Amino acid sequence: FQGQAMMKTMSGGNCNLNVPAKNSYRMVVLGASRVGKSSIVSRFLNGRFDDQYTPTIEDFHRKVYNIRGDMYQLDILDTSGNHPFPAMRRLSILTGDVFILVFSLDNRESFDEVKRLQKQILEVKSCLKNKTKESADLPMVICGNKNDHSEVFRKVRTDEGENLVSSDENCAYFEVSAKKNTNVDEMFYVLFSMAKLPHEMSPSLHRKISIQYGDTFQQKSFRMRRVKDMDAYGMISPFARRPSVNSDLKYIKSKVLREGQSREREKCTVQ
Repeated sequence: FQGQAMMKTMSGGNCNLNVPAKNSYRMVVLGASRVGKSSIVSRFLNGRFDDQYTPTIEDFHRKVYNIRGDMYQLDILDTSGNHPFPAMRRLSILTGDVFILVFSLDNRESFDEVKRLQKQILEVKSCLKNKTKESADLPMVICGNKNDHSEVFRKVRTDEGENLVSSDENCAYFEVSAKKNTNVDEMFYVLFSMAKLPHEMSPSLHRKISIQYGDTFQQKSFRMRRVKDMDAYGMISPFARRPSVNSDLKYIKSKVLREGQSREREKCTVQ
């Protein structure tokens, strides 16, 4: 998330990484069950694909970057396709900065769910925008996964997906395969470009660093001998935990209580 008066600290192993709040973002991944949300996240984080399906309740990941000496933090919320708690899903949308909506090209119902999610995101964010006077920009990618399957099994036409984003320059459509790693990196590149984030956040455009380099990771002079010409690095936090519901509510409340406004006590209700 973005804020003005805080510094975010990522603790992992023996390292503490301070990231300015203005460089901290949350990416929320939404969609029906069994469409490949976690597989896309796994491709982004580890470059791997797991054939075994494990239902997701809610997974939280954090990746920290050193890009030309500046620190960035990307929190990734991989949500449940079953939405057992509608209030939690609404809170996830409220705190999200960039969104990936995933459906399966061989499942019509999952496409209909993405249409519902897109409408909900626009409505929820519009409500927050009216209270905070934030920018209307809402970077979002709609992702048709499993394009490696035969066309015989396709249930959603390409033009139907493209129609969902045709009227919004901050929304893009991609048909991808998490299994074959087709168009996944391109999708993230476009998403970060729309969000005005460094394109080096894309999986193939930075050097992957392990936690053992954490102590020197945030130094502006950080370099590795084999990649002297590269000045973008990314590191996954193995100990990251999702912020509490209370923390998320306080974050939303702080955005609603704009500067210059009288500090009246307001309730932040998640419905």
